[in-house]
Amino acid sequence: MNAKALTRRVSELAEPLCAAAGISLWDVTFEKEGRGMVLTVQIDRPEGIFIEDCEHISRALDPLLDAPEFDSVPAYTLTVSSAGLERVLHRPEHFAWALGRRVDATFYHTQEGRSAVSGILLRRTEEETVLELDGAEIILKNTDLAQVRLHFEF
Repeated sequence: MNAKALTRRVSELAEPLCAAAGISLWDVTFEKEGRGMVLTVQIDRPEGIFIEDCEHISRALDPLLDAPEFDSVPAYTLTVSSAGLERVLHRPEHFAWALGRRVDATFYHTQEGRSAVSGILLRRTEEETVLELDGAEIILKNTDLAQVRLHFEF
């Protein structure tokens, strides 16, 4: 099972577990971290996520991941966590949720002398992301964006 199929299948399993607990599933990733692989399930709720929420979802999901369909998956560590204050926006629903909020966008290659930009997310299409920056709209090609995440000032 490749990483994309794995994250899709884990999302299918985690979604009803989260819904039953009054939690939203934010994202599922499967990435190399150090010498091993990490399967991360990120969850969210308007009033915040507590360690007990992470523990509950982890304990409910863990036995489901022991099914034979996951036998071909390399060894990994399962992590269930909050999506976080500076959460990464991946899916269309993430961008819809973040409309009107300040986001930080980083580029694969320097754009007009900058490696990143921070602005208010106005809209996102398949081809471009539009931010308001210093009162002006800037249009960013999605193919140029390495990452877009929610901005948070401490």
